[in-house]
Amino acid sequence: MTAHSYCVYNAVYAAAHALHALYSSIDQQRPGMTRKQQHDNRKQQSWKSFLRVKVGTIDPDQLSHHLLTIREDDLIWPTWFNQVSPLSLCNDNCPSGYRKTPKDDKPFCCYGCIPCPQGEITNQTDMDQCFQCPQDQYSNKKNNFCLLKYITYLSYEEMLGSILMIMAIFLSLTTISVLGVFLKHHNTPIIKANNRSLSYTLLISLLLSFLCPLLFIGRPMAVTCLLRQTAFGIIFSVAVSCILAKTITVVLAFMATKPGSKMRTWVGKRLALSIVLSCSLIQTLLCTVWLATSPPFPNFDMHSFVSEIIVECNEGSVVMFYSVLSFMGFLAMVSFIVAFLSRKLPDTFQETKSITFSMLLFCSVWLSFIPAYVSTKGKYTVAVEIFSLLASSAGLLTCIFFPKCYIIIVRPDLNKRQHLIKRII
Repeated sequence: MTAHSYCVYNAVYAAAHALHALYSSIDQQRPGMTRKQQHDNRKQQSWKSFLRVKVGTIDPDQLSHHLLTIREDDLIWPTWFNQVSPLSLCNDNCPSGYRKTPKDDKPFCCYGCIPCPQGEITNQTDMDQCFQCPQDQYSNKKNNFCLLKYITYLSYEEMLGSILMIMAIFLSLTTISVLGVFLKHHNTPIIKANNRSLSYTLLISLLLSFLCPLLFIGRPMAVTCLLRQTAFGIIFSVAVSCILAKTITVVLAFMATKPGSKMRTWVGKRLALSIVLSCSLIQTLLCTVWLATSPPFPNFDMHSFVSEIIVECNEGSVVMFYSVLSFMGFLAMVSFIVAFLSRKLPDTFQETKSITFSMLLFCSVWLSFIPAYVSTKGKYTVAVEIFSLLASSAGLLTCIFFPKCYIIIVRPDLNKRQHLIKRII
């Protein structure tokens, strides 16, 4: 086709299109037709029409974030079309739970689909961004819906809490029984020889330590958070200081039996009482500073577990918490060292052997408690602390008092002054 013929061809087609557009415009603007009817009529006739409609803009500026803008409301689709934007042929739709991501080596209309990260969802197809679930909710497995988190803590109703509670009650009753045996045989030689006042104080402190787990089980509240660690620290310090006083008293009593010894002036109830009071006072002072500066408080941990909200007691000052534990550990180590060094005293003073073994067990339990406490979360952290408390207290009760109860109940023939004097000789 020559250039002249091509110009004639374009002129004829331009006139034909102009006449068709004029006819369509007159037909659509008939009197009595509403704007919506005219628009629908226009859409019905547009399938054989070449009417040009501006549906968007192109911004050639390279710095523009909107290179191509399409106004979908201005699009006019033929009646046989589904009246939605055509899909790209290079990928499928991104389903809910996924978001679109551009492909560098593909046209702009092509995109990939990547799943939403944990805690974020998309609930529609072809979404550009995932959105975060609220703090009290978490995403389901498909990441297309948010579910409510459930509240968890160490309760009496669950198996773990019930077992620990039963253990605490059983050990408390056992301690009461031992205390009853000692009170019933208050004036027997074996009880007199082992400082009755310290024995009663130690038994009462062990009884209270067995009851302490009841403050740890159940939903944490402001009162229980304030009491659980401070009560545990003070009661255990009383118990360990009683053992330290027992050990020192036994060593001094043995040294006082030597001729010309000046240690007799140190042996007595005043020394034991001063040791217990001074050690307990230091621990009480530490707990008071803790409560005055940064006390424990109930806290909601929403981030440690995906589907759980942990109700726990925040310790407030971690430094003060470990200071209380460190002082208790210091007392236990001193008691263990003194008892170990005096373990070879004569049989009359064999209580140091029981104290040595009990403090070895005590220190082993609490040394293993620290890594277990740090590595666990939620209600299992509380369970680890309760178990350590019960195990160490039970070790003291078993090693120190059960041998004496055995002699009092099963072998009363050994619980005589003549027998003790014979063993001294």
